[in-house]
Amino acid sequence: MSGCQRAFFFPSEEHYWDPKEEGVEYEDVFFKSSDGVKLHGWFLPAQGDETFGTIIHLHGNAQNISTHLVSVWWLPKHGFNVFVFDYRGFGHSEGRPDFSGVHKDAHAALETVINDMEKDPETLLVFGQSIGASIAITSLSLWEGEEPAGLVAETPFACYRQITREVLGSFWLTWPFQYPFSWLVTDAYSPIDFIHDLQMPVLLIAAEKDRTTPPHHAESLYEAASPPRHIWHIEGARHGLPMADSRVRKHLLDTFHGWLEGDLDAAEKAPADPWQQDPPRP
Repeated sequence: MSGCQRAFFFPSEEHYWDPKEEGVEYEDVFFKSSDGVKLHGWFLPAQGDETFGTIIHLHGNAQNISTHLVSVWWLPKHGFNVFVFDYRGFGHSEGRPDFSGVHKDAHAALETVINDMEKDPETLLVFGQSIGASIAITSLSLWEGEEPAGLVAETPFACYRQITREVLGSFWLTWPFQYPFSWLVTDAYSPIDFIHDLQMPVLLIAAEKDRTTPPHHAESLYEAASPPRHIWHIEGARHGLPMADSRVRKHLLDTFHGWLEGDLDAAEKAPADPWQQDPPRP
């Protein structure tokens, strides 16, 4: 069973670049998960005279924070603190990744930001991408503290067994094994069984041309979620790329500000134009 879980995680220990090479200021943060595993993250302070809130980012299932930072490094110049961290086994974090452990790590990140950094949950936002979005949904539903102000889940998996069947079923050589192998994957943390417990506003983002996590995963989660909930379908976007469009980023900023001001339906206005690559700069 543990071997099947590790098939969902492809960590790298090496940091591929230093954000300071691009002028991105950050502080190293070391903290521990509830089972004692030492974790590592970066805190990017907001720039300018006013700080609006703090965003915790949960990245996808490969490499580490050094390669995923590009999705959020543009936020500090718009007045948001950003905390990115590596799950156990990724980057400079110790241990080995598994489903139970990475959810403990997400809780440890929340505790670090709220308790150690003394950030008010009312000004806290969570942004997960790919498997990080799935981890965010489930870990927040199990969180016993005060809820953050909102959650953005970009291209999440709805069900781990289902995505296993879809991946194996997409290739003729593995097609016969899609059902027997999928039953070796635990569904104990699948977000489809947890998202209805969230009371905070939830924004699900689906990429139209996503072959890794097809849009029906976000759509299933939207149907299972409790209000206030919204879903954006980004026409023409592929997996991991919705934030590479400046218009999507602008809509996301508007959503963040709306949530922090008490507008629970701030995500109602979705990007309408087809996706167009315009990578963010710090």
